[in-house]
Amino acid sequence: MSTASELWKQGKTQEIWQKCCGFIDLNLEEFMAIQQRLLLEQLELLKRCELGRKVMRGAKPNSVEEFRAVVPLTTYADYAPYLPEKREDVLPEPPIYWQRTSGKSGEYYHKWIPLTQSMAEEISSFILAFTVFATCKEKGDLAINTDERLLYIMAPPPYVTGTWVKWGAQEFPFKCTPPLGEAEEMPFEERVKQGFQVAMGEGMSLLMGVSGVMVAVGERLSKESNNAKILSTISKPRTLLRIGKGLLKAKLARRPLLPKDLWQLKGIVAGGTDTSIYKEKIKEMWGRYPLDVYASAESALIAMETWDYEGMTFAPHLNLLEFIPEDERLKEKDDPAYQPRTLLLDEVKAGEIYEIVVTNFHGGAFMRYRLGDLIKITSLRNDKLNIDIPQMTFYSRAHEVINFEGFYHTSLTEKVIWQAIENSGTGYTDWAARKEPKEGKPVLHLYIEPKNGGRSPQEIALSVHEELKRLDNGYADLESFFGLKPIVVTFLPQGAFRGYVLRMQEAGSYLGLLEPPHINPPDSVIESLMGVEVRAVAREREKVAAGSK
Repeated sequence: MSTASELWKQGKTQEIWQKCCGFIDLNLEEFMAIQQRLLLEQLELLKRCELGRKVMRGAKPNSVEEFRAVVPLTTYADYAPYLPEKREDVLPEPPIYWQRTSGKSGEYYHKWIPLTQSMAEEISSFILAFTVFATCKEKGDLAINTDERLLYIMAPPPYVTGTWVKWGAQEFPFKCTPPLGEAEEMPFEERVKQGFQVAMGEGMSLLMGVSGVMVAVGERLSKESNNAKILSTISKPRTLLRIGKGLLKAKLARRPLLPKDLWQLKGIVAGGTDTSIYKEKIKEMWGRYPLDVYASAESALIAMETWDYEGMTFAPHLNLLEFIPEDERLKEKDDPAYQPRTLLLDEVKAGEIYEIVVTNFHGGAFMRYRLGDLIKITSLRNDKLNIDIPQMTFYSRAHEVINFEGFYHTSLTEKVIWQAIENSGTGYTDWAARKEPKEGKPVLHLYIEPKNGGRSPQEIALSVHEELKRLDNGYADLESFFGLKPIVVTFLPQGAFRGYVLRMQEAGSYLGLLEPPHINPPDSVIESLMGVEVRAVAREREKVAAGSK
């Protein structure tokens, strides 16, 4: 099949749309037929390989129903004897790349994920699809061309985002800034710095990456560009002109210079579970909303928003999609030996929350694999755009939930807490939260490293409390029914999170495990953030020094 760039050269823009974006025209019956066909093809590969025989426990299912009945749900632990060692001889198909992502502390510091040729080709089409959706205004509108410049702020291969960019460029040759080969060899700081230098002169039209990184990069650019000394170091007329125009826009708007003053982007694509938290800040900073994409290393792409920026539409070609209902998860919680029942996409209900389960197609390794994510089905179709496929949004990591149980009950996700902190106007470097007992009752204890000061912990607690009431009806009931305001805020010392990362680096921790979890961090993490661990070490050093005199 011709690549999109080849079709572009032939002027076949509608064929490009159909090739990459045509899945949104499927009805649900057609979607499920594709799922069934691709699973049956995958089963033939699984039956012939060691990994497939082990995970399927010797069974040889011949239908979707039989597969779901006889094959257990799995986690990475089921693949750990093979994948961390990159055992290609046990796989359904030989991979062309091994991708890397974060692992589990104490067991495996990173997870290696095989990527086959046919999986990569499917991924490249979907990369173009969400780029088209991020830039178009209506169905069939192809607003991008081969001259688009993309700021490279992704982690390079073997990390997933870098691998995807490499394959996306083969489908449609975006011009990465810095150039792809050079960017992959640079440290992040240097890559961003050089990317901005090039973009100042040659322009930039696309931005892709993790939402939190987009915000951090935008804040850094704004800070540096507002430094008057920077103008004295610029010798290139085009760069000087761009910054001059940007500063004028900012001055007329009576605010500091922002990235949107320097570039008018055609599209922004954001990954990560925090996109909904940062979307307003990204728009304020970069000039438009990010298009949200739901994906993972193990599953590749699962769903993406379309040009109305509403719910995400599922993609049929990369995984069999299964969904564990909430009541089934509760049964498993009561009885760990219980095997939860799953639903297929044509069985889900609008408004319900599910844990998502995937089985890779195209020779992938994972079978009935629990990603550990909860998603919410927002509707069974997109009526506005006439997309006849259920729509979803990311809800939470399955274990990153703070539950309040007893004479009242509510559950707070990382997403809701984070949104409440953002909405409260609190200036912060980072935060952590967990449930702790206070006077015989559970409270939500927020540990925040403040950025600008000005407000007390009590004032911030009240502001976050009000935002949580607005965002979560169950939480609002705590005050309206029981008169409770179960939230406490503690300020962390300046540099707490940075210091934690540095100490983890010194201890040899893997990159993906350097930052503390936002939700339910253990005592050791809180003590480290509070400086308890540091002070204890300092006291021990003082004792040793005193004894040696």
